[in-house]
Parts: sequence; structure tokens; C-alpha cells
Amino acid sequence: MNSLTALRLLPWLSAEGKPCFLVPSEDGGIMSRLADATEARQLADGLDVLRSARRVLDDVLTPNAEVRYTAIRLAECLADALRVAESRGRRLPTADDDADDVEDDATGHETGNGTGDRDSGACS
Repeated sequence: MNSLTALRLLPWLSAEGKPCFLVPSEDGGIMSRLADATEARQLADGLDVLRSARRVLDDVLTPNAEVRYTAIRLAECLADALRVAESRGRRLPTADDDADDVEDDATGHETGNGTGDRDSGACS
């Protein structure tokens, strides 16, 4: 796996609106668990908003302001769901990964990121 696909895209943006990435540990550190919980909450929120949107859109007498608010919430949830899908898609194994499953250095030991049980992350 190349270094770019080894990074996990996190389900939130930086204060500047830039994507945040994580170098996950093998055992899944605190940040990985936080990201997993955030993804689950975002997807559940998206389902709730979708249900509400269907009710709003089914009522032909719904005021324009409510329809607009619903569209804004749907767009937010769609952005979250697409970020989750991209993050999960980047972590799927590819045909190239089969050959790279175990990379050995010159001493015959597996190479790693040396982070142990900790994740490390950054926002670009």
C-alpha cells in the first residue's frame, strides 16, 4: 500500500476546512476509535435527516424556508456520507496490496510506522 492510501481520511475537517488524515496504528488507537464512532454517528444522522426530508417533501404545503433548511441539512449529510465512503474505500485492499502485505527490510524484519499503539494524524 502506498503511503497516500495508508493514511486514513478522517470524518471531519480542520478549522480551515481542509481534510484531516491519520496514520493508524495496527491495533487501532484512540483516534481511530473516535473516527469510527464519528462515522457511525454521521451515517445515523444522515438517515434521520433523510426520513425528515421525505416527510417535508411529501407535504406540498411545506413552506419554502423549511424546504430550504431541509436541502441544507441533506447537503451536509451527503458531504459526510461521501467522506465516510471515500475513507472506507481508500482502506479497501487492492490487487497491488497482495504483493505488499509483508514488506521486509534488509534484516528480514517487518517494517512499520513505529507508532506502536498510537495513531498519529494531521490536517493538510
